[in-house]
Amino acid sequence: MSAALPTSGREWHLVARPHGWPKAEDFALREVPVAAPGEGRVLVRNLHFSVDPYMRGRMNDVKSYTPPFKLDHPMDGGAVGEVIASNADGLAVGDHVLHGLGWREYADVPAKHAVKVDPSLAPLSAYLGVLGMTGLTAYAGLFDVASFKPGDAVFVSGAAGAVGSQVGQMARIKGASRVIGSAGSDEKVKLLVEEYGFDAAFNYKNGPVADQLREAAPDGIDVYFDNVGGEHLEAAISSLNLHGRVTVCGMIAQYNATEPTPGPRNLALVIGKRLRIQGMLVGDHADLQPQFVQEVAGWLASGELKYNETFVEGIENGFEAFLGLLRGENTGKMIVSLA
Repeated sequence: MSAALPTSGREWHLVARPHGWPKAEDFALREVPVAAPGEGRVLVRNLHFSVDPYMRGRMNDVKSYTPPFKLDHPMDGGAVGEVIASNADGLAVGDHVLHGLGWREYADVPAKHAVKVDPSLAPLSAYLGVLGMTGLTAYAGLFDVASFKPGDAVFVSGAAGAVGSQVGQMARIKGASRVIGSAGSDEKVKLLVEEYGFDAAFNYKNGPVADQLREAAPDGIDVYFDNVGGEHLEAAISSLNLHGRVTVCGMIAQYNATEPTPGPRNLALVIGKRLRIQGMLVGDHADLQPQFVQEVAGWLASGELKYNETFVEGIENGFEAFLGLLRGENTGKMIVSLA
C-alpha cells in the first residue's frame, strides 16, 4: 500500500439523457471520496482517458450491444494510468495499466480488468488508440470483416479519425491498388494524402459524396469501411464493384439525429453486385489482439504507420473534448490528458 493516498478525486457523471446534441447541463463534474483498494483491486491515477463516438449511444436509455450509462453515476471508457496502491498479486505500485474506468481522476479497478502496458514500446496514450481499441477495430474490420486482399481498392469515410486513418494506412501497407478517404476539412484531406499516403481524398462538404467518390475512384472500389453512414454509404454502394464488401463500423452522421435518418436509396444494387455488408464490434475480435499488437508495433517502429492524437488537457474539459469529437474537431484519436 502507498502511504499518502488522495482522499478525493473528480469524475464525470451523466445527469440527464441528451436529446440530439449533448448539452453541458446533461453532465456534472463531481468530487467523490477515494479509498484504499479492496482485495484483488488496484487504485490507478489516470493519466489519459479516451472519448469515443460510441459513447454517444450509451447516453441513450436504449437496449444496445453495450449497456447505457447510468444517470448520476460515473461514465466509463478506456483509460491508462499508474498504479498508486495495490491489493492484488501481479500488479505493483508504479506499474502502468490500461483499463475501462475513464472519465475520472482516480479509478478503483479489479486487477483482472487491468492490463499492464509497456511505456517503453510506445507512449502511454497510444494504448488508447493505435495500439488499443481503435487500432484493433481498424485491423479486424479491414482484414477479418472486409476480407481485404492485395489489389483491392479501398474507400474509408471519416478517414482522418482514429479508426479511419489506420484503416487506410493498413490497406496501403498490405498492397491495396488504391486508397481513398473522405474527411470534413481541406486540412484533413491534405493530411490523408501527404502524411498517411492515401492515393486520393476529398472534403465531403465540397459537393455530393457520390460525385467526388466517382472522380477519386474511376474504376470503382472493392472495400468500403464505413464510419459515417448516410450519404457516404449510398455513394459507396454505387461505386462498389462486383462482390464488394462493406464493413459498417460507425454511423456518426446520425448519432445526434432526433428523427429517423433515411437509409441508402440504392440498396437494390446489393443484389446484382452481390455485395456483402457486415456490421462489426471490436469485442468480437479479441483473438486477433496478440497478432495485431505484434504487427502494428512493427509498422510503428519502421515508420510505415503514422498516427495523430488530439489532446485536451484537464479533466474539467472532458465534456468539451467529447463534444469536439462529435463535431470532428479532432485529428486522429481524441484524448483527455490528466498527466
